[in-house]
Amino acid sequence: MLFKIAVVAALLGGDWPQFRGPRADAHADGPATPLEWSETQHVVWKTPIAGLGWSSASVARGKVYLTTAVPQGEGLSLRALALDVETGRVIWDREVRAVETAPAIHKKNSHASPTPLVQGDAVFVHFGTLGMARLQADTGAVQWLCTELDYPPVHGSGGTPVLHSGKLVVACDGSSHPYVAAVDAETGKIAWKRERTVTGRVNHSFVTAAVAEVDGQVQVLAPGPDHCAAYDIHTGEELWKVLAPGWSVVPQPTVAHGLVIYNHDYDNPELLAVRLGGKGDITDSHIAWRLKRGAPSTPTPVLVEDDLYFVSDNGIASCVNAKTGEVYWTQRLGDNYSASPVYANGRILFLNENGLATWVKPAREFEVLGTNQIPGRTFATPAFSNGAMYLRTDGALYKIAR
Repeated sequence: MLFKIAVVAALLGGDWPQFRGPRADAHADGPATPLEWSETQHVVWKTPIAGLGWSSASVARGKVYLTTAVPQGEGLSLRALALDVETGRVIWDREVRAVETAPAIHKKNSHASPTPLVQGDAVFVHFGTLGMARLQADTGAVQWLCTELDYPPVHGSGGTPVLHSGKLVVACDGSSHPYVAAVDAETGKIAWKRERTVTGRVNHSFVTAAVAEVDGQVQVLAPGPDHCAAYDIHTGEELWKVLAPGWSVVPQPTVAHGLVIYNHDYDNPELLAVRLGGKGDITDSHIAWRLKRGAPSTPTPVLVEDDLYFVSDNGIASCVNAKTGEVYWTQRLGDNYSASPVYANGRILFLNENGLATWVKPAREFEVLGTNQIPGRTFATPAFSNGAMYLRTDGALYKIAR
């Protein structure tokens, strides 16, 4: 069996054009960034951001892109912004859509949680069931707005679309009739829409899908209610599925060593590793390993060579062998976590929800290499580009660099 991770956006030098970087693997390449920072130390600029959004920053061709939701009476102004990477100056601030009534969301969520995705001169932004849009990267002009991805959300929306083969693929798992859809990146029209073949006890989820090429076929890997399924990128045909009870799935699957590794439940998180290459229901034949202790409900694990590093929502960090599930260490960092860990400067960065960042050595023995603190809530995964880290709080975006 031949497989490879399918890159979902064009690689743009040292840019960070989508959630978890150019390869969606949370690996920061390029020049080193500072190992120490504070509210004043190594802060190149700090730009206040109106409203609230937990989308991560995306960086491309000299601009930093974010989304936010600004209260407007009883409703919201759903907005996208572009900032200058050198100065932090807002280049454009565009309303994508206004909604008269703000839907209810979970206290850990926002109305602007999906991360912008940049390819060429286009920026794609997503606000879940409230809409997806393509903007012109230099001006913010709206080129199309898709509001056809309608579903009954629970606690808001969270999953970020992935781009491959000219399609933006997104999981739309609401309280009923959950489905996966692909939107044509050029026109904004729905290319295909595939209802989930499993009806869960509770259907809603917030997952960001992964994309992998298996034996020459591009597959969308999308955990959902009570199962994980793979879909053909071109047609939406369901190719295989694994049944496992669970709901409210958030972390993006990890593809490595012929496996897809994912969490299948928020309340009782468990990592499952499934061998790629199956067809149909492969529950009894393709599960390679499973691990409950310390599994994350929200943060996505990061893979470094053969080892998988992750942190649970309640602050238990772990290192396990990605091939076998063997646990090398489990240590309590404390506090709560939503941001996904990042591999940068030859270290693993864990960022908790209250501005505390912990550097951990990527090794099979646990070692803390340093900590840093800034004020504010920090739920968004940091972005790294050309020797700088872009760190978002509930009130501002920081550029941290030498």
